[in-house]
Amino acid sequence: MNKHTPAKLKAYIYNLATWSKITKFLFQRALDVLTTQGISAFYQKLKYRLWRYERWISQNKFCTADYNLINKQIVLFRYQYKISIIMPVYNTPLRWLRKAIDSVQRQLYQNWELCIVDDASSEKSVKRTLVSYSQKDSRIKVMSLNQNMGISGASDEALSMAKGEFIALLDHDDELSIDALYEVVKLLNEHPTADMIYSDEDKLGLNGKRCEPFFKPDWSPDMLLSCMYTGHFSVYRKKIVDRVGGFRTGFDGSQDYDLALRVTEKTDHIYHIPTILYHWRKIPGSVALKENSKTYAYSAAQKALTQAMQRRKIPCEVKEGKWLGSYRIQYEIVSHPKISILIPTKDQIGLLRKCINSILNLNTYPNYEIIIINNNSVKQETAKSLKAMAGNPLISILNDTNEFNFAAINNRAARFADGDVLLFLNNDCELKEKNSLGAMAEHIQKKKIGAVGAKLIYGNHTIQHCGIILRLGAHRAAGHHSYKFPEDNHGYFGRNSIIHNVSAVTAAAMMTETSLFNEVGGFNEKLKQAYNDVDFCLKLRAKGYLIVYTPYAVFYHHESASRGYEDTPAKAARFEKEVLYLKSEWKDVLAKGDPYYNPNLTLDREDFSLQL
Repeated sequence: MNKHTPAKLKAYIYNLATWSKITKFLFQRALDVLTTQGISAFYQKLKYRLWRYERWISQNKFCTADYNLINKQIVLFRYQYKISIIMPVYNTPLRWLRKAIDSVQRQLYQNWELCIVDDASSEKSVKRTLVSYSQKDSRIKVMSLNQNMGISGASDEALSMAKGEFIALLDHDDELSIDALYEVVKLLNEHPTADMIYSDEDKLGLNGKRCEPFFKPDWSPDMLLSCMYTGHFSVYRKKIVDRVGGFRTGFDGSQDYDLALRVTEKTDHIYHIPTILYHWRKIPGSVALKENSKTYAYSAAQKALTQAMQRRKIPCEVKEGKWLGSYRIQYEIVSHPKISILIPTKDQIGLLRKCINSILNLNTYPNYEIIIINNNSVKQETAKSLKAMAGNPLISILNDTNEFNFAAINNRAARFADGDVLLFLNNDCELKEKNSLGAMAEHIQKKKIGAVGAKLIYGNHTIQHCGIILRLGAHRAAGHHSYKFPEDNHGYFGRNSIIHNVSAVTAAAMMTETSLFNEVGGFNEKLKQAYNDVDFCLKLRAKGYLIVYTPYAVFYHHESASRGYEDTPAKAARFEKEVLYLKSEWKDVLAKGDPYYNPNLTLDREDFSLQL
């Protein structure tokens, strides 16, 4: 470290190395090239991340009143389900094994059994410890195998011991929060048809310090096909697990993912508890500490996804994703339906040319038409250019002399379009990835998908859109997350770079089926410019359709270059009116919060930081 580094800062940074997964060597190299001012900023940023979660923990810790209240509620539960906890064990360090078992014994909800299978551990102390626990607590069942069967085989043996109506999964070196089973049974009493339940989770350092919380979205089927986001503490109705064949050999390291994929093919009664109920320990050799420590697990996950698609008879290719542990299901486009690309414009011919040329010269999707909606252009250059563009058989010009109303002019253009699929595209967008139209079309062909959105980036390579979150931002209506993050930033637990479900996407680049557009009445023309896309997506969701964001469709977006910003009193008043309309029209939906955004995360910023 250089001479400007304070002694306390040195100690802080070295102690932080384990938590941040950055080696001391890299810290030293970074510090060597930083100025005194740079060191101070670096220190403050790291301290902020760590202390913010510590503060959140202190605000959400249990007190005596909580224990008393929970115990009273447990007595009143109508359904007192037995939960069978499945735990395969293999040569676990006794320190962590005891903590895992102790975390079960400390549960406030007591109707459980712990089914432990020792997978032929060579450490005799492990066997002695397990026997000791089972002798002292009859709820702890232990089976010792004579030969190693791997984590999948051992898990299946543990499953054979289970007598509960539900099973829960626990790794041999992790811990459950004291209220984990209580929260599960509480949900089951509120939703007795639930077949699968998952929770939020965090990680434990070797010193017992909690870090790296993962506050998850509610059930997102497309996210599960992109990564194993439901994670470690998942609870399943046992009869469904039995029906799908339990754990399967050949999927070690991703046996939980394989199980989740098969269970979710049989039920959609899937619930999320937005509370941290599971602590994943970061020990040497664990994926929690080093993501590439078990590369075989990623191969097993890809195999599980491939077989899932085969079972579902969906033609596709399962590819590695943009970050380790993520995947892309690239669906075969069966019939290549015609896409009508609707582009409103008023003069700004330079922007329009860039937009049109990017499609004509870069796009690889074969079946499309471009409809330019000329809304009151006045420049002679525009008229001349539009006339020349109309000479291309792929391009039509629709003149619209009405007052600008984004919703209305697109509704009229949709009636003029020939395509089975509509792509609403701003004239200030440019195609960046050549297969963007295909990347969107592959999802819109799926029956349950109502609309598909793309990744939009500014010319300075920062993010403008990766999906819309309800109630995010100052107006508490809806906003873009990860706004102005670097283009290649994967975002909160990688979500910017995976296909997943969202509540809404921007109509700056949005695809939907023409029949669905008509079914929900198109865009709401009372929302002349703002939030008509959010309203449209919410109408689709109200009818049971899902909205998908894909990072494999990418456009440059020179936002507001055409119509300008809300920077006049008249525009500001119109915008405020549309905010109020959306909040009134979707009052109940907004009150519930965004199902794809965790309530523990802030609505004040776009960075997924904690709500304190």
